[in-house]
Amino acid sequence: MLGGGGLVAANVYASATEGWGDGSGTNGTGQVLSAGMATIDCPDVGSRLTAVPEAARPDVDRELALLDRRTAEAYHRLQESGQTGGADSGSVQDTIVNPLKEQRAAAIGRIADAIDRAGDRPQGLDALAACTLRPGGDGTGAGAQSSAGAQSSAGPTQSVQPGGAGQGGNGPVVSDYADITSVPPEAANPPQQSGASRGSFTSDCGVNANGLRNSDNVIVAPGVSNGAHHFHDYVGNQGNSAFASDDDLAKAGTSCVDQGDRSTYYWPVLRLQNGTQERDAGSPGGGTEGNAGQIVTPKQVTLTFVGNPRDKVTAMPRFLRIITGDAKAFVNGPGNANASWSCTGYENRQLKDKYPLCPPGSDVVRTFKFQSCWDGRNIDSANHRTHVAFTAPDGSCPAGFRAIPQLVQRIVYDVKAPSLQDGGRTVPLFAVDSFPEQLHKPVTDHGDFINVFDEDLMGQMVDCINSGRTCGPDGGDSGTTASPTASSGSGTTAAPGSGTTPQPGDTAAPTSAPAPSTAQPSEEPRTDATTTPDRTTTPDRHTTAPDDGGGSTKQDHTTRQDHTTKQDRSTPPAPPTPTSAPTRSGAAQPEPSRSASAPATPAGYVPPAAAQPQAQGTQGGLAETGAHLWPAALGTLLALSGLFMLLRARRLRY
Repeated sequence: MLGGGGLVAANVYASATEGWGDGSGTNGTGQVLSAGMATIDCPDVGSRLTAVPEAARPDVDRELALLDRRTAEAYHRLQESGQTGGADSGSVQDTIVNPLKEQRAAAIGRIADAIDRAGDRPQGLDALAACTLRPGGDGTGAGAQSSAGAQSSAGPTQSVQPGGAGQGGNGPVVSDYADITSVPPEAANPPQQSGASRGSFTSDCGVNANGLRNSDNVIVAPGVSNGAHHFHDYVGNQGNSAFASDDDLAKAGTSCVDQGDRSTYYWPVLRLQNGTQERDAGSPGGGTEGNAGQIVTPKQVTLTFVGNPRDKVTAMPRFLRIITGDAKAFVNGPGNANASWSCTGYENRQLKDKYPLCPPGSDVVRTFKFQSCWDGRNIDSANHRTHVAFTAPDGSCPAGFRAIPQLVQRIVYDVKAPSLQDGGRTVPLFAVDSFPEQLHKPVTDHGDFINVFDEDLMGQMVDCINSGRTCGPDGGDSGTTASPTASSGSGTTAAPGSGTTPQPGDTAAPTSAPAPSTAQPSEEPRTDATTTPDRTTTPDRHTTAPDDGGGSTKQDHTTRQDHTTKQDRSTPPAPPTPTSAPTRSGAAQPEPSRSASAPATPAGYVPPAAAQPQAQGTQGGLAETGAHLWPAALGTLLALSGLFMLLRARRLRY
């Protein structure tokens, strides 16, 4: 009886301490995994398309989005095959990799045909159809490792690693994190020249407290629902969706204090891998694609435009699109990566391919430093990169490019350093949303921006920066010469205006951060059918959204304002604090369209009422539960048998 009871207790304890889903961070033996899973590595066709005729862009954009969908589907099949034990290299090649190549070849052929109809047929695209299976590991061939650094006996193979950390089963892993205090300080910025533009202009657009999110990307996949395959936070323009035209963006409301800034600023959401079920847990772009866990609302978002260390800046053209970083950098390589991670009090130390482990009292900081050179002609390019560029190390722009204000996005989160020793069980891991096959790697972090400043306000920004002043929303202007803030290159220094940024070489303890804002549950966009608006200020390129040869369900969006916190803008401006009052909110007056076509309906959306987070069950079904509980059943039987024998013996005795 005692033995049976002990067996029951041991089994119940083991079940209670079992990790949730694939996010336990262990390999089933108590060893924490520090290296990841196998993934699908496909050449990025979009980045190779540097010249696409305007007439061909709708078809090309649609086919590029289809390529991303096919890759995501293949990755899901790869995960499933690993979980069922059928992931040997031969079966994966025959059932996943080869069919994917055929699907990609067909889509690439349609891309080439579309370009050929409007211009010169591109050469060499056929070679981009084949994908490869990247073995489980950290990208260097290493297999799964324990937290102590021991090499897994599996080693680098072509088989799938079915486990791995992360609530969605596809990352992050322990090796994706690094102690910020171990990162060496960066070198100082290059000295500014006599003609430098030393001023700065800050726009206060809140922290997305109203939970405006979707898994679209109107820049990369216009007219295609779930074109990003991960969720974005939006601040500024409240009409951003896959179906938003320039005219829609111009007429939409804005969360910015200065209503003349209707620009749209967005980035992948940050999640805690804590088992919380958000509203997108069963949605494309969310839990169905491995983006699971509690979405964290930023505690602070600073949007600062700075100058150039050599020259004066010129105004950005309206509707200029800039993407910084590469959402596919894990498989593409770091050529276009521009992730920058740090901690408050340590922002002279930046991580490019790791999430930071911050000391107590220090908050996680994401910084995006956008390209600050423009070709002077185009608001976008076929690969969304060649129309803008970063400065050289000395601050100069490439030949034929001109300096524009550089957007520096600084996003602060009140999240604790995860407990890596137990795979995030005690303190959960955190990671950004990503394409499924990118495994939530920090190097894939990226930011997107569409300039929808009123021309007058853009003129004020340029004048402020070129004259060396520090300006803010609602006409806030210090009237003093700003300290040097412009940075060069791909974004390696701390953001200006943070108020807590130490100078290079500073080793002071981290400063205490303001109290965190309350995290809001993710909001899932509605999926009512709607008409796709045409782009109205440039030749049409966002007119259709068919999906895989059929009509896709488009999302209906209605404008909603972001209720933000207005920051104190004294002279000179002080660092933002959480004790400020709410700003005014209300739809901005539509401005005259610069197009002859009829205006379309604004394309924001109203998130549904927030639901309380629920525990997300990710373990298997009844059969799996029975398999885990049979020792407890046996123990119960033994205990009951012992009790029966004890009672029988007592009766016989008396």
